[in-house]
Amino acid sequence: MADPARLSIPRQPEPPPLARFSAAEDLRGAIGQWLQWLGAERRASPHTLAAYGRDLAFFLDFLTRHLGEAPALATFARLAPADFRAFLVHRAGGVERSSLARGLSVMRSFLRFAERRGLAAAPALAALRAPRLPKSVPKALPVADAAELVEAPQDLVSSAWQARRDIAVLTLLWGCGLRISEALGLRRRDGPLGEQIAIRGKGGKERLVPVLPAVRQAVAAYVACCPHPLPADGPLFVAARGGPLSPRLVQRRIAELRVALGLPDHVTPHALRHSFATHLLTGGGDLRAIQELLGHASLSTTQRYTAVDSDRLLAVYAAAHPRAR
Repeated sequence: MADPARLSIPRQPEPPPLARFSAAEDLRGAIGQWLQWLGAERRASPHTLAAYGRDLAFFLDFLTRHLGEAPALATFARLAPADFRAFLVHRAGGVERSSLARGLSVMRSFLRFAERRGLAAAPALAALRAPRLPKSVPKALPVADAAELVEAPQDLVSSAWQARRDIAVLTLLWGCGLRISEALGLRRRDGPLGEQIAIRGKGGKERLVPVLPAVRQAVAAYVACCPHPLPADGPLFVAARGGPLSPRLVQRRIAELRVALGLPDHVTPHALRHSFATHLLTGGGDLRAIQELLGHASLSTTQRYTAVDSDRLLAVYAAAHPRAR
């Protein structure tokens, strides 16, 4: 399989597309301060900052057309709830509810930042409610399907060393609950792996993740047969020509395996992380411990997995509650 173009991720936050809309200098300066604060204090990723910048750009573009003039910081104090609702109606025609809710959240974040620093006020925004979103339930694989998917490259990938590499990556996702970016962010000095590995996740937060013997063996088998030099400071997982392995290539490989094995469309790299959490919960794992292993900032995020395993929870309730006997 040909390698896709390598994706370069800038180390510095990308600014929002300020040149694409009209705004007063004081507003542009406040947006710059807000993005710097998000990157430095909240440790938002470059991709998050770019998305937030785009969301804010949509809103300010709308204000320019809606009001007939370029907005400034003082403009927000004059806005009425109807102005914000007009924007939501304008955006609702072309985006999902989740994107609409995120855009409103971005506006709130920026204006709260400006208010705390005495730069602007937008009392009308408090009257708006975010669009109601359907509760999403993580889609995990049955244990047998997850095991089959992880082992499938040895029979379906023609290159022996690439098959070992793919097995190692998929085993990390399922066996350690890593995000694809976390697995591909490992360096050669990290592998072969020990009993624990330090993972730097979202927001730069570091967590320790136990490594099962099967995961260690899969990574060691890949390292032993990889034909490319793997410098200690270089990536642990490399593509066919020796460059860093791209998330897009892993996604494409799983799509191929999914079709070959007849698995549903929701089987993606992230579905293996969902499966990790769900299978731990099914086996009696503690929700707080699973939260730590996944690197979730909020327990409410981890609690979504209880909905996946509702049958087991009902069985535990029926067996344990005195009134259920």
